[in-house]
Amino acid sequence: MATMITSAAITIPSFTNLKVGQSTKAAAPTKLATSPAPTVAIKASLKEVGIAVVATAASAVLASNALAIEVLLGGSDGSLAFLPNEFSVSAGEKIVFKNNAGFPHNVVFDEDEVPSGVDVSKISMSEEDLLNGPGEVYSVTLDAKGTYSFYCSPHQGAGMTGKVTVN
Repeated sequence: MATMITSAAITIPSFTNLKVGQSTKAAAPTKLATSPAPTVAIKASLKEVGIAVVATAASAVLASNALAIEVLLGGSDGSLAFLPNEFSVSAGEKIVFKNNAGFPHNVVFDEDEVPSGVDVSKISMSEEDLLNGPGEVYSVTLDAKGTYSFYCSPHQGAGMTGKVTVN
């Protein structure tokens, strides 16, 4: 809580030379003058504030892996699909697969349809692991450039497949 002090003079009664039993006839008041409170000016242009906000946001994005895309698992209409089912990201960007509807779902990369040298066990969920509730997520970051095919093991036969190109 801030306290404001003004430069107005305040009157304080004087109680000097008072004795017990003596009448308390008011003595001449003593005036106390206060000095004005110091002021602090904060000046920042809208441009400077905007630059600070952008710099903070950029730092946050760089500090955590940059989020390239969020892919929904299951359509709101009940369809068994990845939405979107084909997309591109830059190498090193994070892909978040988010459970939406028609669960349980998982994300498994096809070992025959990933760039050479990529270990699908390191980027896939196991076929037994499932996202069982709405909003549950699985995240992956792909570093090797190329095309990756993936599927949902419980719904692969229903056509729940997708493809991502890493540039």
